[in-house]
Amino acid sequence: MKTRSVVIHTGERFEVPQGIQRIDHRSTHGWQLRYAGTRLYSDGGTGAAASLAAARAELLRRIAKLPAPSRLRSRPSRHKHSDLPVGISGPVVRCRPGSQTMDSSLSVSLPRYGQAPLRRSIFIGTQNTYTPERFLAALARAVALREQAEAAYQRAATKAKRAEAQALREAVGAPRRGAKR
Repeated sequence: MKTRSVVIHTGERFEVPQGIQRIDHRSTHGWQLRYAGTRLYSDGGTGAAASLAAARAELLRRIAKLPAPSRLRSRPSRHKHSDLPVGISGPVVRCRPGSQTMDSSLSVSLPRYGQAPLRRSIFIGTQNTYTPERFLAALARAVALREQAEAAYQRAATKAKRAEAQALREAVGAPRRGAKR
């Protein structure tokens, strides 16, 4: 998991994992956890090191328990001119080289975690066979393909986030969830 060096108002330096921010503002001093919601761990009487340890422990607990936050779009861009779902565009009409017949298809963007997305084309029909029913059937196939890709993306993102958390846990010597020290 990515960490960064943070120097707080007292001059102390801490290695802070991604997902935890320092808040030093007027009378508020503490570490804010920003993962599946926010929570402030105030320095209070315990000090910055203890509040950071508590925030880090909660971050590791949330990563182990919750799916990774999705970076995929949940709604179409407001600039999209069609009513098609996110990641699906078309119909694309083209005439292939050497053919006199035009055909149409939907284009589907398939996200892959840590890699470039794939593009797949779902055939609807030719100018002679295109019907609204064929369009709706192709759209249903495109939606199903996109949903499968999003689920695989989410599983891969969660697995990667949990592996990062395990590396952080080992680096700071935190006990594994359910383990005794």
